[in-house]
Amino acid sequence: MTQHIRTRGRLAAAAALGIAALTLAACSGASAPAGDSGDGEAAASIKSVAVVAPADPGGGWDQTARAFAQALSDESLVSSAPVTNIGGAGGTVGLASLATETDPNTLMITGSVMVGAVETNASDVRVDDMTPIAKLTEEPLVLVVPKDSPYDTIDDFVADWVDRGADIAVTGGSAGGIDHILAALLLTDAGVDAADVPKKLNYIANSGGGEALTLLLGGQVQAGISGVGEFAQQVEAGDLKALAVSSGEPALLLPDVPTLNDEGIDLVVTNWRGLIAPGGISDAEKKALEELVTSVHDSKTWTGILDKNGWTDAFLVGDEFSSFLDGDITTTQETLKTIGLVE
Repeated sequence: MTQHIRTRGRLAAAAALGIAALTLAACSGASAPAGDSGDGEAAASIKSVAVVAPADPGGGWDQTARAFAQALSDESLVSSAPVTNIGGAGGTVGLASLATETDPNTLMITGSVMVGAVETNASDVRVDDMTPIAKLTEEPLVLVVPKDSPYDTIDDFVADWVDRGADIAVTGGSAGGIDHILAALLLTDAGVDAADVPKKLNYIANSGGGEALTLLLGGQVQAGISGVGEFAQQVEAGDLKALAVSSGEPALLLPDVPTLNDEGIDLVVTNWRGLIAPGGISDAEKKALEELVTSVHDSKTWTGILDKNGWTDAFLVGDEFSSFLDGDITTTQETLKTIGLVE
């Protein structure tokens, strides 16, 4: 099932949005056939890949990249799977790097955040210029505040936010990403006109979840939005208070935190993450990558990783993922325009 953004009234057209990011860069060769690409070319087996997270260490992209590399290694699917971080501009710096990659066995994390950042950064290199491989996961977002914050409910926070506007600083992932979009949607759902959102929304963007956490723990911002997995440990330790999660059902890692729906906010938003390869690779090379990723998905190691991190299995590969990605890009463009984040 795809991620959704549901809103009331004039934002109803912004329904059904999914976002995420995952990168693998590889330095490997090919050997014996691993299948047929459909056009007579034999898909070559992959001996090693380099996994690239298009963000700094500590965030969801980094977690996903390292988890995927772990599964590759633990299942002995490749001889090596080093992880590299290329952060900046919502993943578009990493995306630009992928565009110049000559090794066909390079994979990169992509998703909601990168799709949105391409639009808000007016990136010359786009996700749809690359080769889509697979969608892997979905994850709900959570809105948190520091432990000594005066806000104990999402209603209290949003009411004060609407009143004080830009005096309230909210941190999260990259500009135009799913965290940023949820922040804007919370304001519009509370009655703020879309044209006024850029003036009221003081959003502090970060290239990695670790930076957002530092701002929150240091009391430099009033709230933060990110994937549940990035803040769950600090919530459980009592360093942060979780006011609501953005999924339709309680989050696995934070089962006692109410959903936005529970609090009367008609909004569901989840973040997706997946894999892309350089553009222009051959059908055989694409087939080999799809087979490798499918082997990871089907493994016991990956199942355990999903359970541990509270990620939802949202696997799509090949044409199904291509269709999903095309729809997600279109919906993201429409949503960003509707809530005033791009013209």
